[in-house]
Amino acid sequence: MNNAVEARRLLRAHRYGALSTLSKKLSGYPFGSITPYMVDHDGSLVILISDLAEHTKNIEYDPRVSLITHNQSSPEIQMQGRVTLAGNAQRLTDQQTQVARYLRHFPEAEINLSLPGFIFYRIEPVAIRYIGGVGRIHWVRMENYAIARGAAFARQEDALIENINAHQADQIRRQILQYHGIEAPDACVIGLDCDGMTVRSGDKILRLDFTEPLTDPLTFGQLPALSCHTI
Repeated sequence: MNNAVEARRLLRAHRYGALSTLSKKLSGYPFGSITPYMVDHDGSLVILISDLAEHTKNIEYDPRVSLITHNQSSPEIQMQGRVTLAGNAQRLTDQQTQVARYLRHFPEAEINLSLPGFIFYRIEPVAIRYIGGVGRIHWVRMENYAIARGAAFARQEDALIENINAHQADQIRRQILQYHGIEAPDACVIGLDCDGMTVRSGDKILRLDFTEPLTDPLTFGQLPALSCHTI
């Protein structure tokens, strides 16, 4: 598996990152904040932020941003995988296109969406730095990170999720328990993309990666081999 796919999977495996913007108030000094994010089907990041927030004012001042997230499974942080995505943040012109998918991943955001001033932005990546561990340090080739069939996955995701939850939920629960010892009696899929599935069980969110990325959503039939970890 190439480092571009590994970087993309690491981004998908987390829900929060440290967002750095260029401060309008502080004349361009970097300003950091913790921000939930969702990886879209094309590999860009979608964030929901308040127009009162400092980072939103900064983005409107200068759209250049970066976001870093990391594997938090060990206190030895320098030994863990991490990825930094640099890109340009732009307000989405059609705010409604992201609502249903975002709420599947962040149901707690429903109250924010009921308030005025919360806005979806997309971060289009221009460079990615991936550290997979000691000695595994790469600038990702962006042509390898790009997802050719991202739009097709976006169109098919809802139907695929409905079908999996209706017909393959028991298989997913068995695999999670068999291979990873995690009880997930009420597990249901909330997201599907070329790299894997996101599953909610109670208050846990699990990421199940396919051993190889899917190239076409229409080829999805029986569940491919999975690896699983808690987000």
